[in-house]
Amino acid sequence: MANQDPVNPAHTLFDLFVQAQRCVDVKQHFAELCRQLTLNPKDFRNFYSKLKERLNYWKAKSLWTKLDKRASHSEYQQRKACIKNKCLVLGAGPCGLRTAIELSFLGAQVVVVEKRESFSRNNVLHLWPFSISDLRGLGAKTFHGKFCTGSLDHISIRQLQLILLKVALLLGVEVHTGVEFLGLNEPSGENGWMAKLKPETHPAATFQFDVLVSAGGGRFVPDGFKHKELRGKLAIGITANFINRKTAAEAQVPEISGVARIYNQKFFQQLLSETGIDLENIVYYKDDTHYFVMTAKKKSLLEKGVIKEDHSDAEQLLAPSNVDYKALHLYAHDAAQFSTGGNLPHLQFAQNHLGQPDVAMFDFTCMYRAENASLIRERRGKKLLTALVGDCLVEPFWPLGTGIARGFLASFDTAWMVRSWGLGVPHLKVLAERESVYQILSQTTPENTSKNYGSYTINPRTRYVTVNLSSIHTNQVRTLYLCNTVDKSSSLNSASGIKELLAWCQKNTAGYNKVNVNDFSQSWRSGLALCALVHRFRPHLIDMSSLDESNAVYNNQTAFSILEKELGIPPVMSARDMASNSQIDNLSMVFYLTQIQEAFNVSAKAKASGRSYLLIPVSSVSCLQPVQQEHSDVSAIVAKLISFPDILLSFPTATEPADFLPPSKPLTLSQTQSALFFLTKLKHNSLQRRKVSPRTSKPLPSPELPPVPAAASEPAPQPEVLMANSEECYFCGQRVYVLERISAEGRFFHRSCFTCHQCGATLRLGGYTFDPTTGRFYCELHSEELELADGAEPSSEVGHRQNRSGCSDSTLVRLHDPVASDRVSTDGIVCV
Repeated sequence: MANQDPVNPAHTLFDLFVQAQRCVDVKQHFAELCRQLTLNPKDFRNFYSKLKERLNYWKAKSLWTKLDKRASHSEYQQRKACIKNKCLVLGAGPCGLRTAIELSFLGAQVVVVEKRESFSRNNVLHLWPFSISDLRGLGAKTFHGKFCTGSLDHISIRQLQLILLKVALLLGVEVHTGVEFLGLNEPSGENGWMAKLKPETHPAATFQFDVLVSAGGGRFVPDGFKHKELRGKLAIGITANFINRKTAAEAQVPEISGVARIYNQKFFQQLLSETGIDLENIVYYKDDTHYFVMTAKKKSLLEKGVIKEDHSDAEQLLAPSNVDYKALHLYAHDAAQFSTGGNLPHLQFAQNHLGQPDVAMFDFTCMYRAENASLIRERRGKKLLTALVGDCLVEPFWPLGTGIARGFLASFDTAWMVRSWGLGVPHLKVLAERESVYQILSQTTPENTSKNYGSYTINPRTRYVTVNLSSIHTNQVRTLYLCNTVDKSSSLNSASGIKELLAWCQKNTAGYNKVNVNDFSQSWRSGLALCALVHRFRPHLIDMSSLDESNAVYNNQTAFSILEKELGIPPVMSARDMASNSQIDNLSMVFYLTQIQEAFNVSAKAKASGRSYLLIPVSSVSCLQPVQQEHSDVSAIVAKLISFPDILLSFPTATEPADFLPPSKPLTLSQTQSALFFLTKLKHNSLQRRKVSPRTSKPLPSPELPPVPAAASEPAPQPEVLMANSEECYFCGQRVYVLERISAEGRFFHRSCFTCHQCGATLRLGGYTFDPTTGRFYCELHSEELELADGAEPSSEVGHRQNRSGCSDSTLVRLHDPVASDRVSTDGIVCV
C-alpha cells in the first residue's frame, strides 16, 4: 500500500481557520497561518496577493476566485483608488466589518477596533435577496456551509460576524478586539489624527488616519453628529434565544416568518385565553439557536407581573428596577412553547455574553437616526472624513427586517464616498453626494432596489433605481465642514487676534468723552463707543457733541444706521436690545466689530489707491449654479464672473485699463452676503422677465446691474458698489438681524416665520416644498395635497421637472430632509 502524502501544515491551519466558531479561535488560527507562510499581516498592500501565491490549496482556490471577482470591479481601480488613505473603523459588528472589507478593496489601510472580545449575539437577522447574493460573492458558503439553506433566509449576528471577520483578515484588514474607543486626539506637530483608546498602550493608539467610520451601533455617535427622534405609539419588544440541540424533532418544527394579529386573530385570541399572554406579532427563526422575537402589550405584561408598576414614561416603565426577570423568562418561554405547538422539547435558554439567559425586553417606541451621514473636520491643516454606518446611522425597525440590508447599503455608500475622497474630489462635493444618497436610504425596500444583484457595486447607481447624486448641493453641507484652523489674517480665529481687535478699538476711541473700551460687552452699551469709531473714520457723518450717554437706544441706532448705510454692515441685534440686555453677547460684538475694522481698513486702502473694488472668493459663491444658455442676458455675466479664479466686480479709474485686475483680497462677511444676494436677485429677475416675454430675442437691461463702462478716451465715472437690502423678513416684513436670519430660495426671514402656508407648521431647511408661481412654502404633507389639487399623479418621483413620459408636470421645488421618516415615500429629487 502506497504511503499517503504528508499533510501540509498550512492546509491544516487554513481548515481550522475556516471552521473556527469563536472570534478568539479565528484570530489565533489566522496568526498561526501567517507564521507558517512567513507572511506579515501588517503588509496590507501585498498581503492578499502573497497569501494566494503561498497557499496553493484546492479548498482555498474557490475562495480566491470569488474574492478576485469582487476585486475586479472597476470602481476599485485595481485596489489603488484609495491607496494613500488610512481608515479607522469603530466596531466589528456586521456593518463595521462589511465597510472595512470595501475599504480594503479600494486599497486603503484599514484598522478595526472592537470593544468586546467575543462575538456572542445570538439574535437572528433577516436577509434581503441582495444581501444573500453579496455574502455568497464573498465566500460565505465556504465559511458557513449552512448559509441560507433553510426555507427562510436569515443568519445569526454572531455567525455573520465570523464570516466577515475571516474575509477581512484575508484581505489584510487589522482587527483588534478588547479595545475601547474613547475619543480623538487632534493633530499636533508632525502627528495627524489619532484615537484615544483603552488600553492607552495599545499599538492602534499610534495609528494615524484620515478617515473615521463609526459602526459602534445603537445611539453611539462621534462628536459633531446629531440624532433625530421618531416617536410612535408605545411598542415593547421581547427577544429570546433557546438552545438548539439540532435533533430530528427540532428540525421538524416549522419556522414562523411573521404572524401578526390583524392576519391571524384566532391564534392570538387562543394564546391570550390559554396563557394570559397578549401579543401583537411573533417571529421564530431556527439558526444556531431557536430565536423568538415578539411585540407584547403593556397590559399583558403588567398582569403577568413582568412589569411591576405602570409609568407613562417608557424609560421608567422598562427600567431594570421595574422588571421582574423571572416573570419575563416565563413569559417568553410560554409564548415560544405555545407558538410552536409544544413541539420544541426541553426549551432551555441560551446564554448571552454575561452568562445569563439570553432574554431581553426593549422599547422601540422611539427610533433614532442621524441627521447627517458624514462630516469633515480640519485641524492644523489635517483633514478627517468621518462617516456613520449601521445602527448609529439609522436605527432599524425590526419587524420589517431592514437592519442588515440598509446597513450594508450604507456601507457601500460610505465606501463610495471614501473613494471620492481618495481620488481628490472637492470636499464639499464629497459630503453633498453622500447626503444626497443618504436621504433615500430610509425608503429602500427589496421591491424598489435593483433586481440585478450581480451588478451591484459601491456605485449607488448600480443599486438604487432612482438616485440623484446631486439632490443636495454643496452650499447645503457647508455646516458639515468643521474647520478650526488658525488663520493669521482673521482676528476671529485666535486669542491674539481678539486682543488685536480690542487694541484697535481702544486706539480709535481714545480721547472721546465718556468712552472707555476695555471689553466686548459693557463698554459698548451706551452706544458712544460705536459712534466714536464712526466719527474717527467718518467725522462728517456724526456730531458727537449732540449725543447723550443716557439715551443709549438713540446712540446705538444712530451708529447702526450709519454703518449699514455707508458700509453695508447689518446690525447683529436691535438698538433696544443692545441698550437693555443685562449681558451683551461677546461673540456677537466681536463678529460685528471685526466687520467694522475690516471695512474701515479696506476703505482706507481703496481711498489711497484711488479705486473701489469688490472681490469675492469662488468658495463664497459655490451656491450659484450655471444658468441655461437661453437666459443670455444673465448667463454671459455670471459665467464670465465664475470663470475667474476669483470673482471680481471692478470699476477702473481713468489711469487704468478696463481689464486691470487688482491684487486678490478676500471680502468681509457682510460684503460677501450682499454680493451673493445681488447676483442671485439678478438671476432671479432675469428668469422672471423671460417667463413674461419668452420670445424676446433682445436682452432686457437689468435694473440691478451696474452699467459696465465702455472703453473710451473719457474717464469713466466710479459707481458705488450696489449693496442689496436683505434685512426684511420675507414673511412678516419686519427687520431680521444677522444672528436670527435664515434664507431659502433667495429669501431671508426669521426662523420662527419659516412656516407652511397651509398649516403653519415650522419648516426645516432641506425639508420643505417651494411653489415659485405663488412664492409660497409648504410642508411635505401639504405639498402632496397641492400637487393632487393641480392634477398631478401621486408618485414617488414628484419633484422631477419631467416625468417618465417626458411631460413636464411639476414646477415645485422640493428639498427633502436626509433623515426623513420611513413613511415618506418620495425620493428626494430636487426640481429646479
